[in-house]
Amino acid sequence: MKLWEKGIPTDKQIEHFTVGNDRELDLVLAKYDALGSIAHAKMLGQIGLLTDSETVSLVLALEEIIAAVENGKFEIEDSFEDVHSKIEYLLTVKLGDAGKKIHTARSRNDQVLVDVNLYLKDVLKELKEQVKSLFDLLMESAEKHQNVLLPGYTHLQIAMPSSFGMWFSAYAESLIDDVTMLNAALKIVDQNPLGSAAGYGSSFPINRTFTTQELGFETLKFNSVAAQMSRGKSEKTVAFAMSSVAATLSKFSMDVCLYMSQNFDFITLPSHLTTGSSIMPHKKNPDVFELIRGKCNKIQALPYEITLITNNLPSGYHRDLQLLKEGLFPAIQNLKACLDIAIFAIKDIKVKEHILDDKKYDYLFTVDSLNEMVVAGLPFRDAYKAVAEQLENGTFKSPKETKHTHEGSINNLCLDAIKKKMNDSY
Repeated sequence: MKLWEKGIPTDKQIEHFTVGNDRELDLVLAKYDALGSIAHAKMLGQIGLLTDSETVSLVLALEEIIAAVENGKFEIEDSFEDVHSKIEYLLTVKLGDAGKKIHTARSRNDQVLVDVNLYLKDVLKELKEQVKSLFDLLMESAEKHQNVLLPGYTHLQIAMPSSFGMWFSAYAESLIDDVTMLNAALKIVDQNPLGSAAGYGSSFPINRTFTTQELGFETLKFNSVAAQMSRGKSEKTVAFAMSSVAATLSKFSMDVCLYMSQNFDFITLPSHLTTGSSIMPHKKNPDVFELIRGKCNKIQALPYEITLITNNLPSGYHRDLQLLKEGLFPAIQNLKACLDIAIFAIKDIKVKEHILDDKKYDYLFTVDSLNEMVVAGLPFRDAYKAVAEQLENGTFKSPKETKHTHEGSINNLCLDAIKKKMNDSY
């Protein structure tokens, strides 16, 4: 069954190519398609295009479909083109003419737009919750280990003293930027496109304000052409927000892989979080964090994939837009999985407490040493040269301590301020 069926058969090869894997991908939209249809049915009843009894019957039937979806009993068989055709078929079989009326005053174009927007709203809220859980975990770790010193690096060369408190809270504060991106994406998708039909509105006296309120959207996408053009733009905005989260996770995972290696030896992971080698019995590999890194790097490619699909399309609907689901929907599941496993694994990271006892880390304190000379009255450039000369002739004595006081420095991490910033952003 197809919503555009005219009784003229379509070549099977064409049908297979144009439908693609929509049936599988559309399963995640089924609940939202039913919710959009409920709002649409109520609106049609309000303006007199459905009787009261037809409206009630449609709403009850659609609620049954939502229950079936939530219980895992909803399917889209090969005989249906997509979720929209399956749901309309179920309504028609159950209710007869009332089911045939559900598509009045809408198009599959605005139908899928509202489905995707409702779905992405829920996704963004779920991602925010996961990011907040990860933030809380990182901040707990920062507080617990804030006085455990850690080498800081630039160019992968020993640079200045850091701490595990600084390291964990750095990633926590980075997540606040990611929440800002998720909020921006939520603002974009929280607009109701229903009623824009095929992109040019409808001659029926529909009430789009009613469906906006019924579906819980913040506002309307008023212009019907603008509503149609939001397809692709919404997905790309969400993809950029997801990419921001993924970038933070990927960088953190890379640090974990480095710090766990024997050449760094800053942290350890318990055996249940590592994997082994088929021939080397000593191996404990950080596969979890390597896969987070790889999956998150793939996610960071998604905005550009969407851009390449959509950037040369004129206004109006084009079938190219169907391809957006193929990249976005699996990426959403991958990012959720990466956040879940990161939260699961990070709590078991064991930090090493005497890393800086190794003589090679004495150079971390050269800046602190020359700064003490400056405070004592020596010009900075002279102090710099004096320390450089000590290093050259082997007379440098490391102070092995830090006296940093400014906001965000190793001895003043401002953890409470970072927590407040997250709460204000969330």
